[in-house]
Amino acid sequence: MKTNENTFKPTALFLATLFVYAGLLPDYAFPQAPFYQGKTVTVISGTAPGGTGDLRVKAVVPFLRKHVPGNPTIVIEYMDGGGGRKAANHMYGAVRPDGLTLLASSGGVIALSLLGESGIMYDIDKFIYLGSPESVSHQIIYTRKELGLSQLEKLRAKPGLRIGAQSVGHVSYVAGRFFAYFLGFKEPKFIAGYAAPEVDLALVRGELDARANLATSVLRRNPDWVEKGLMDFHAILEIPKGVKHPRFAHLPEIGGFAQSERETKLLSMWRTFRLVGSPYILPPGTPKDRVEILREAMRRTFKDPEFHREYKKLVADEADPLMPEEVAKAIRDIPRDAEVIDLLKKISGAGPLPPR
Repeated sequence: MKTNENTFKPTALFLATLFVYAGLLPDYAFPQAPFYQGKTVTVISGTAPGGTGDLRVKAVVPFLRKHVPGNPTIVIEYMDGGGGRKAANHMYGAVRPDGLTLLASSGGVIALSLLGESGIMYDIDKFIYLGSPESVSHQIIYTRKELGLSQLEKLRAKPGLRIGAQSVGHVSYVAGRFFAYFLGFKEPKFIAGYAAPEVDLALVRGELDARANLATSVLRRNPDWVEKGLMDFHAILEIPKGVKHPRFAHLPEIGGFAQSERETKLLSMWRTFRLVGSPYILPPGTPKDRVEILREAMRRTFKDPEFHREYKKLVADEADPLMPEEVAKAIRDIPRDAEVIDLLKKISGAGPLPPR
């Protein structure tokens, strides 16, 4: 039987036209695999492993992977040093802005920049913020029970208290300096260079006399110190002011020891620095579509009930997140009073505490 060739011409013409138009259509006209599918995302942690900051990162990472479309592999790289400035400098100047590397920042990074500390090679106003898992924190100061400093008068009269911390500029270091300044310690000595768990060990061994620390860290790592009265707890720094810690609400708040408007402003500035918590950061120049993917994933993480349960389990405290826009606004609105910044710089530095 003879085939009519003309019956195939319209079909061939239709298919040819379809392929031509398909080549002209934008990529999104056809389903694509998510950008992050099959990729590895690195989270640089600005703190050492084993501390509360590390546990916060470990609480976030599985849920970030869950909520990023494509469910990429996420690995943690530790880059402790300089109170967080080492990791922040690396993020700002060495990381490709491709959305595949995030910084889980330490809380001191914002303060170090505004204080104009040495070694700062990043600009906090150019970083891209993805949010923070915590905005409420309580720093406490405590001493070894053997010293017998259960009363404030005895604490103030004791000369040369050795106060331990991780590094100059670290949040716990600055908190220790705040307590010594506002409570009126007599010739305190500040000893830095420990990893987070090492400070506790040095305290138990008698190599140190005191330290400032997060209330959550004490309750998670050393609950006996509270329950059995093995340490003397003296004062608390509330962030935000007025938010009481259920186990340490009886301690005097550091604001009650301020002696001037300048000192009140100083505390207000530091509280704002700490309110932004431990923000997740992208480098400047990261493509906007990838920024929004990660911001939305972080929003979903912070709203995920499973995340809140896991955070409470690991950190021994409730998550109180700030969303991306809230972190960016808080940093943008930080007071930048030159006189107060100068005082904070002296308190947070390595030199002697300034006179009152």
